[in-house]
Amino acid sequence: MKEAKGYFGRRKNVWTVAKNAVEKAMQYAYRDRRNKKRNFRALWITRINAGARMHGLSYSQFMGKMKANNIDLNRKVLADLAMNHPEAFKAIVEKVK
Repeated sequence: MKEAKGYFGRRKNVWTVAKNAVEKAMQYAYRDRRNKKRNFRALWITRINAGARMHGLSYSQFMGKMKANNIDLNRKVLADLAMNHPEAFKAIVEKVK
């Protein structure tokens, strides 16, 4: 019942309904901890792709050239540079071209 605190209607005070609601919430929490990682990776790839296309490369070309030039920056950092520091991202793109 403690875990169902804050739920709406009978979900907060009727034992069987609350138990089922908490079990379902735990399933969603378990699943979505994994989905969150997928969603962020997709967001980072989208941002890197947008930044790379502004400089005439596609995402796959850009990442291929990053690997070929042994530049080891992860997608999280690249996406942040593309969004918040476009001049730094441009320098990286020029380096890999």
